[in-house]
Amino acid sequence: MPEEEHAGTAARSASFDKNDDNDVLALLRGTSVYAASQESAQTVEVGRQPVRRLWDTDPSYGSIAFDTRTGKVFLQDLNLWAIRIFDRTTNTPANAVRSEPERVIQGKETELQFNTCMYIDPKNGDIYTVENDVGDSIKVFSQDASGHTAPKRNLKVTHRAHTITVDEEKEELFVSVNYPPQVEVYRKTASGNEKPLRVVTGESTRLADVHGIAIDDKAKELFVNNWGHISQYNVPGSGRFEDPSITVYPLDASGDTAPLRVIQGPRTQLDWPGAMFVDPDKGEVYVTNSVGQSILVFGAKDKGDVPPRRILKGPRTRLSYPASLAVDIKNQELWISNLGSASATVYPLTANGDVAPLRTIRSAPANKVSLKFGKTQAVTYDTKREEILVPN
Repeated sequence: MPEEEHAGTAARSASFDKNDDNDVLALLRGTSVYAASQESAQTVEVGRQPVRRLWDTDPSYGSIAFDTRTGKVFLQDLNLWAIRIFDRTTNTPANAVRSEPERVIQGKETELQFNTCMYIDPKNGDIYTVENDVGDSIKVFSQDASGHTAPKRNLKVTHRAHTITVDEEKEELFVSVNYPPQVEVYRKTASGNEKPLRVVTGESTRLADVHGIAIDDKAKELFVNNWGHISQYNVPGSGRFEDPSITVYPLDASGDTAPLRVIQGPRTQLDWPGAMFVDPDKGEVYVTNSVGQSILVFGAKDKGDVPPRRILKGPRTRLSYPASLAVDIKNQELWISNLGSASATVYPLTANGDVAPLRTIRSAPANKVSLKFGKTQAVTYDTKREEILVPN
């Protein structure tokens, strides 16, 4: 497909060929399909290829991390199962198709799948990344990892682990878990089947579909954001919906600990909050707000139904389902990964309102609209409207 045609195409439906240069998709292409007759319990192997496929050929950036030692930007690709590394000064020209990364970590040996968060060790550059779907693990790569590189360390964690951060002073690794909602704390160097040192969980915590977490290392506090979906899987009828929130705990919290304070309510504008960062010197909390297409900044001591101090939002920002953020304190810059446009955009750390990015790293043609496929676990066909429905 010509690039100019591809630029206006959110997805392509195309027949398979033998020249597919993507290792992951090539592996999937070669896998046989098993079909079962409705009249019998027998299964047979079906060797024929699909007539067409609906897929996104460009990255979907669900997480971003910044190496304070080298000035490199790390982008986690949920779609093609890779980590792409760029220099912080990269700025894709408006007429360019994309910017090429300095290196890519990708391939079967990496064991990368639906990874949702990264953390770069500020001391040695190790790359931590957590797998949210079937892998149930945290992979740790060396700072110079590239290509088909196996992780140097694996840590098995609870299913649906989502975000990680580290208390460098105590060398403790914090892991958020969507459901059952909890925060697990491990030794930073834990590996294998090592158990957590402690777990924050229970009704008093007010945790509800946990996503982003961040640490205020000066105030010794743990910040957690919640989407608000609550249920106890072993109690029928216990499910309910609450407003999204940010809950704050002592950094050494354990068990069913009530939050010190809660930010929640319509004035907060929280709507699918994601990654967070706490600036301990300025006393501010940065939050990606995916459905709201915005970045919200609260005071670190805020509580209740409070409006953000600042909001980065508007057409000039080029935010598109912002999923993750990273802060470059040295250069006073705020980095955002955009799930909806295969891009990362960077702004002044104090940006407020409809502010254009200082620079943009694009891994797809300009104005690309991503499929935003997440974990596509099912599919159905609406015969009346002749539409394919794909839950994520």
